[in-house]
Amino acid sequence: MKLSSNPRICLVLLSAVGDVTHALPIVNAIKRHRPQSHITWLLQEAGASLIQGHPAVDEILLFQRKAGLAGFVKMAMELADRPFDVVLDLQCYFKATLLTALCRAPVKIGLDPSRAREFNWLVNNHHLPKRPIQHVQEHFLEFLDYLEIPREPIEWNLGPWPPELEWQTHFFRHFPSPRVALVAGTSNPKKDWIPDSWVRLNDALHEQFGLHPVLVGANSPRETSLGKKMLQECRYPPKEALGCGLRRLVSILDGCDLVISPDTGPLHLAGALSKPVIGLYGYNSPARVGPWRQDSRLLVDAFHHAGEEPQMTFQHRPDRMSRITVEDVLAKVEIWKKDLV
Repeated sequence: MKLSSNPRICLVLLSAVGDVTHALPIVNAIKRHRPQSHITWLLQEAGASLIQGHPAVDEILLFQRKAGLAGFVKMAMELADRPFDVVLDLQCYFKATLLTALCRAPVKIGLDPSRAREFNWLVNNHHLPKRPIQHVQEHFLEFLDYLEIPREPIEWNLGPWPPELEWQTHFFRHFPSPRVALVAGTSNPKKDWIPDSWVRLNDALHEQFGLHPVLVGANSPRETSLGKKMLQECRYPPKEALGCGLRRLVSILDGCDLVISPDTGPLHLAGALSKPVIGLYGYNSPARVGPWRQDSRLLVDAFHHAGEEPQMTFQHRPDRMSRITVEDVLAKVEIWKKDLV
């Protein structure tokens, strides 16, 4: 289907920093081909903090998840006087399904029933063509195909934006290059790497490659515990920037030469900033959620067995992260330094 010249569009994608990052090429492409369009995005707090001020997003409606039923009532009231032409239902979770149902629009586009979950297909009257499971970024780009909008060039326009450059300069003022960002942890401890390995890696990066690490991530108990451990045990303690917020995280990642990260949102932010990423994967299949369009030689893949074909699967493989050694990661850093710098 083709959009009108000035459509009112609503994106329903509430959470997960990685998913929000993957959705940015959609809004940029729509604005590129329909500059008079008006794009509203339904988001929770974390995603809203990342997207606030993005030039392709005209309006953010904040869904207050912690408010429970009151959050849905508030959103229903806000949506009541906002008619849309098209709703893009990008998230197959029940709360997103309920919010999509509350949207007023003649066209609601979602996944085909074979790929949708939690009754998501019931609230949409248009569905993407049935396809096998593929990388999350590719899955999002299918919405552009359905709207007959060219995908390329893929653009995130994530920043850092002009008002943020002064902070970035100040942050790195006394921090020499080359720099490597170490992403401390994830929202799921089963995707985290071993703390002792981070300590050993940090010092090896400094001693063997002259890299200056900066530790980034949220301020969860696991991440702050890792930060304290590294500051106490590393011979060359990293610059610690845990809990800096997503917009400042964008500035930090942008100022680094390399990013090393498990399967979490900052990994995809780094990819959107065109930074080389060494991804550490064991719990989830990197074929589906790994770094997108990155040099595959930098991937540390403990999810797959040796010689196993890449699996496009939602299956988890617990306890695989512990199989990743410091030497595995350093071998990838060697590839980066030799071939990609």
